[in-house]
Amino acid sequence: MDKPKDKKPRELIVSSAHLAVGSSPALSELEYGLILFSHAFNRWMVRCMSAAGAPGLSPIEILIIHSVRHRDRPKTLSDLCLVLDIEDTHIANYAVKKLESAGLVKTGKSGKEKVIQTTEKGLEALKRYSEIRERLLVEATKVSGLSQDDLSDIASHLRALSGYYEQAARSAATL
Repeated sequence: MDKPKDKKPRELIVSSAHLAVGSSPALSELEYGLILFSHAFNRWMVRCMSAAGAPGLSPIEILIIHSVRHRDRPKTLSDLCLVLDIEDTHIANYAVKKLESAGLVKTGKSGKEKVIQTTEKGLEALKRYSEIRERLLVEATKVSGLSQDDLSDIASHLRALSGYYEQAARSAATL
């Protein structure tokens, strides 16, 4: 009987080898994947929105206009900061002002609170963004072999991991 060959451990792909020597080298590999993914996602949003006719927006501004459009209900600044996990409200407020100057959102009052809504121009840009996304990104990901359930599972894991990182960040702040 042949002796099974020792399986060679696969080489981890990491950005910081010194972090991969601990008890969870795969976490370092995941972090590098997240770095690459976040940069690619930001580039995608900016270029897609530019192709949709709204050039010059930053990733945070694009995330905000998508969130303002979500469920076609006006949003408050605190709603946006909560959903997008933005700590500094000044960043979100600046983004809203830039979107308003571009004519993509408008602000108003609901009681004492300032609310933000998408304008017709904003809705048109988001419609074009969605069409471009469907044609260029959704179609490309369909050939990856990942099902809708797989993508949903990945999203669930990422949300859970974000909680671990948030807790670790709070703990690190006490050291």
